[in-house]
Amino acid sequence: MYIIGDIGNTEVKICVIDNNFKIKKKINIKTKKINNTIIKKNLRSILKKNANIKNVIFSSVVPNVFKQFSSFFNSNLLIKIIEIKKLNLKKLIDIKVNRKQVGSDRLANSIAAIDKKNNYIIIDFGTATTFDVILKNQYLGGIISPGINLSLSTLSSRASLIPEINLKKIRYVIGKNTNEAVRSGFYWGYAGLIDNMVKLIKRQTRSSFKVILTGGLANLYKKSINTKCTVDKDLTIKGIIKITKNLI
Repeated sequence: MYIIGDIGNTEVKICVIDNNFKIKKKINIKTKKINNTIIKKNLRSILKKNANIKNVIFSSVVPNVFKQFSSFFNSNLLIKIIEIKKLNLKKLIDIKVNRKQVGSDRLANSIAAIDKKNNYIIIDFGTATTFDVILKNQYLGGIISPGINLSLSTLSSRASLIPEINLKKIRYVIGKNTNEAVRSGFYWGYAGLIDNMVKLIKRQTRSSFKVILTGGLANLYKKSINTKCTVDKDLTIKGIIKITKNLI
């Protein structure tokens, strides 16, 4: 049995996986709510029902939250949590950039996608909107653009007359009121950004790619972009499972 997790800026995902690397249980917690009490409340019940935990493997882009989980597992399991960037990932991916500059979640996404036959662009709709480029088994680098929900929230907090809105699919580009205008800017604006980035990546690399969308808004933007793509909301977790299966 293993416990794996992904600590993101917005959400923490924790899974128990069995010895066949199948998910037995999944927990999602908002990152901003994480404290020692929340960690104990959510994980002690898991440990009672799954006493035979071999290893704990996490990806993390929030160091202070990772430290809190590390302290819990050290105290309750006497197991040191393994952060995936501390592992030798060369067996699974050939990283062509400084790995210290690439988030663990982005590496996990890339490892999940790699099949050594196809090229991939992975677009992750998180706190930032990221693009990662994989040629066969090589990680070439990527692009970080402002996160959609974060940008929406910042706009409404800085502009007095712009209310908070929920982003959703809209039919027309030209808005008839403030809400419609903001929705259009973010819905069609980011759709254009995605299509153009993919086009530029293809031009620079002179290669064709399969495109995978992941993260909270993946399904919404699949409907708006011209780029042919698939959606995999569990890509990061699949990458951590693949790392656990092959390297632990």
